[in-house]
Amino acid sequence: MQIKNFTPREYQKNILNTCKEKNTLVCIPTGLGKTKIAIMLAAERLSNYPQSKIIVMTPTRPLANQIANEFKDCLEIGNQDVVLLTGTISPNKRTSHYENSKIIVATPQTISEDIQNNRISLENISLLVIDESHRSRQRFANTIVSKNYLEKSVNPKILALTASPGSTKAKIDEICTNLGIEAVEIRSEEDEDLKEHVQKKEIQYVEIEFPEEFKKIHSLIKEVYKERLEKLKGFGLSKPASVISKRDLIFFQQYMQNEIRKNNRAAFYGISLVAQLLKLSYMLETIETQGLKSLNDFMKKLASETSKAAKTILAEPNIIKAKEETEKLLNNNIEHPKFNKLLDIIKKELEENNNLRIIIFATYRNTVDNIFNLLNSNRIRATRLVGQKEGLTQKEQIETIEKFNDGIYSCLITTSIGEEGLSIKEADVAIFYDNTPSSIRKIQRAGRVGRIKSGKVIFLVTKGTMDAAYYWKSRKDEARMKGILYRMKEKGTAKKETKQKELNKF
Repeated sequence: MQIKNFTPREYQKNILNTCKEKNTLVCIPTGLGKTKIAIMLAAERLSNYPQSKIIVMTPTRPLANQIANEFKDCLEIGNQDVVLLTGTISPNKRTSHYENSKIIVATPQTISEDIQNNRISLENISLLVIDESHRSRQRFANTIVSKNYLEKSVNPKILALTASPGSTKAKIDEICTNLGIEAVEIRSEEDEDLKEHVQKKEIQYVEIEFPEEFKKIHSLIKEVYKERLEKLKGFGLSKPASVISKRDLIFFQQYMQNEIRKNNRAAFYGISLVAQLLKLSYMLETIETQGLKSLNDFMKKLASETSKAAKTILAEPNIIKAKEETEKLLNNNIEHPKFNKLLDIIKKELEENNNLRIIIFATYRNTVDNIFNLLNSNRIRATRLVGQKEGLTQKEQIETIEKFNDGIYSCLITTSIGEEGLSIKEADVAIFYDNTPSSIRKIQRAGRVGRIKSGKVIFLVTKGTMDAAYYWKSRKDEARMKGILYRMKEKGTAKKETKQKELNKF
């Protein structure tokens, strides 16, 4: 079996040498040819085992379609031998496709379901490729399929691909254990065999002052938040209030639910406090990182809720005052200064080059809507890309991306759906309207530029807020992740027998 239509780069050949020998986790920056490594390894496996088949798993249908087409373009194989399978194809037809194809590209959920229902046998699968392998946590579909594959395949080989597997040794070890990984290959911009293929990325860190009027509203909400935390300490919450995170609250909520199951009547009050704290935490984060319109929208949403937590919060004098102050500022057309800074940056970029494609990332749907309205009111050709749960069908998502790729729109404003899972061609500029604490999401966002040509990444950061904390955390976690992976690459991962022993726990 031969490859075609591309010449392997030195780092791809070096990584392939490891992949031929061991189940390998490959971590390289977005846009530098992870799929090409999978294609090269597929050619190797099909040459060694001509009667075998290959499965490639990727999390979404659009990505599966893109990968299937790439295999057809780059492998000396008949188009009919590469099949794209998703849950939209009936089970009977999928069974037929498994029997009559050589390479199956599918979502993990589809493969997992078909294994469970005996529609596919893994005995004759000589290679399992797991794209976006950072999703291989706990008992996710990737993990279930990999366990079955390692148990049943006569000639098993696993290739796991990702731009970022996680920021801690525990998370990376979990993925390696779940996928039976024996070796790690990582490349970054500093590696000699990758340097010549890395496009320059200009990084801009734009600090924005948190207005005094906003600080006043923030303080009103914070007082209520602190008061609820003090009450929660009576239930055993021991961490200092200043370091309690949203994750801590969610964990404590689960603890309270367990207490309720043990007939601890007092836990009902505790769980109500946690529910209030989570809502107050969201309000604080919203005014710091999103804006007054988003905060006001959330307060309106609370007013429509029937939960005791929502009613209790809205009855608080400080929250009533915060709501009044928010409405007063909005009536005077005062918003988070991020909006004006964002508008200025985009205008300047488009004045220099009207053909630029700019992608703007925001965490929440209502912020996407607010940015969309701002840009279009200033005659900037902008469109929105959000998830199916937020209102766009997959067909509409693809149409939106095509119009952006074709230059019909200059700006694409997106939630996390734009970070991975959809085929968006390279943008010239990526703007982080808000920042994420996740190194994985930061890497995925920044990976939308600087693939084929140089690009620019701009971070908008509100000084002294959660926005800044998230920015520095994601940077620190990314650096730590790279350090862990390089050490694993040098030392080698745990022996296969140990990994299999761990897999048997599932």
